[in-house]
Amino acid sequence: MTDLLRAAGAVVWRGAESSPEVAVIHRPHYDDWTFPKGKLKSGEHVIAAGLREVREETGLTVLLGRALPPVHYLSAGRLKRVDYWVARAAGDDGFEPGEEVDELRWLPVEQARRLLTYEWDAGLLRALGAAPLDTVPLVLVRHGSAGSRSEWEGDDAARPLDTDGVSQAQTLATALPAYRPESLISSPSARCVQTLEPYAALTGAEIKMEPLLSEESQDPQKTPALVGKLPGPAAVCSHGKVLPGLIAALSGKDVHLRKGSFGVLHRAGGQVVSVERYPT
Repeated sequence: MTDLLRAAGAVVWRGAESSPEVAVIHRPHYDDWTFPKGKLKSGEHVIAAGLREVREETGLTVLLGRALPPVHYLSAGRLKRVDYWVARAAGDDGFEPGEEVDELRWLPVEQARRLLTYEWDAGLLRALGAAPLDTVPLVLVRHGSAGSRSEWEGDDAARPLDTDGVSQAQTLATALPAYRPESLISSPSARCVQTLEPYAALTGAEIKMEPLLSEESQDPQKTPALVGKLPGPAAVCSHGKVLPGLIAALSGKDVHLRKGSFGVLHRAGGQVVSVERYPT
């Protein structure tokens, strides 16, 4: 639908996972209590928009956990979709009341439920408790567009990103801060390494090249074992011939990624509790 309005936000929590508090904001223009969210800017990735809106409305820099069910409603006669995530604060610049948001409250879930203006926000709280809150992300990226394999005359491993692929890599660099991967692992192919390079340049992280992620050297047992043992948040870039089997081995899900897109596997207690897929 071409006239679909898009927005993004988060349910930010703190404290013990068994009894969390969530951040609720008051908007004086609407006189409502809700979760931080806002419209996407032109060309902005939905994840980058969620990070930006939460920061602008609360002063919090957050890390995203699993996605919550998107909310749909009519706004001025147009269908609006709002994507939400579970989120945790990684930094706090301090809340400053303004014209758009004049109050921020941290409340236990039941108190927040009673305060919230909209039933769909109460639904987000129900979804919040449906799976673990504290998860570790594994981001699996398919390399960006790299022209035609049949038209490339050199070694296929040296085939670089094309103009669209470069743009996809730049967009990926705006979304990965949501997960702050501590490890960047790539197939040795140039197009895979180049897909992670903008984020690596932004953070100063090193990209480690791993032959088991290549089309030629992938192994149905060794590759999932390697990736599944990566400690902490990680981002892995590989190929369309490698990633479906890798995702299936790690999560049991049948997920196929288009060039430049990525999946996020959220792990808790040694199990994958959520699998998501995003374009760039």
